[in-house]
Amino acid sequence: MATLWIDSHCHVINPTPLNPPTNVLAHVVHCVLAATKAADFEFVRQSAHASGNSYALGIHPWFAEQACADDLDCLELALQQDDPRLVAVGEIGLDRVASSTVSRAWRDRQNDVYVKQLKLAQRYHLPVVLHSRGSVDQVLAGLRSAGHHPAWCGVAHAFNGSLQQANALIGLGFKLGFGGAFTHARALHQRRLVVALPLDAIVLETDAPDMPPRWLIRPTEQSAAGQNRGINTSEELPRIGQELATLRSMSVSGLAQATAHNAKTAFPKMTYLL
Repeated sequence: MATLWIDSHCHVINPTPLNPPTNVLAHVVHCVLAATKAADFEFVRQSAHASGNSYALGIHPWFAEQACADDLDCLELALQQDDPRLVAVGEIGLDRVASSTVSRAWRDRQNDVYVKQLKLAQRYHLPVVLHSRGSVDQVLAGLRSAGHHPAWCGVAHAFNGSLQQANALIGLGFKLGFGGAFTHARALHQRRLVVALPLDAIVLETDAPDMPPRWLIRPTEQSAAGQNRGINTSEELPRIGQELATLRSMSVSGLAQATAHNAKTAFPKMTYLL
């Protein structure tokens, strides 16, 4: 039996996708395409339907400053359509690394847009895909300030927080997303984390075309000679999964089955598509 994987987080780029996910990728049975700004909502929706995948709509913290009330209205209108392939609100959250050298006003704007999107997710009973770079505690605070949700679920994408922060998110019902970053030898914290966490808390992702695994990074001398890094796509997921299986001393098929199940738990509507 073939080992099948779910890419719980990747992107398509409008208008020319670098990573056109399809449902015929070798051993990758399904992808979740995450939007980052309102201008791309329709493109992401069409891409998911054309490729047989799922999608999430949200305003990424990098685009929060430019976002206006119309963008949030656009998101709510899309959520009202009850599209079976729309499985989450995301990618939303906070980025304290990107905003560390800019104004307090921008950080406040990120938080305002984040909390408003959390409330939309509550209203339409959808999971969320969280961006929490350098900001896990603040993201957790936002979840609490948004009010009670009977069963917060979704994914903390590209997780790189502490074990204590991981447990706090798991306690709220979230899965934690890991991709190419942990394959790098210097990513000691993430490599320890993916071994220490319970298996039922982990989902795999590529974040394509971002977050390339180590084998797509060219050595410095090759880069200097004009040889760019390879393009990250969902096709890298099986090899990423193999790396994680090795770290956890378990079978590749067992890891694929577990992480696919976890993805469907994080995004319940996905179950009806597979």
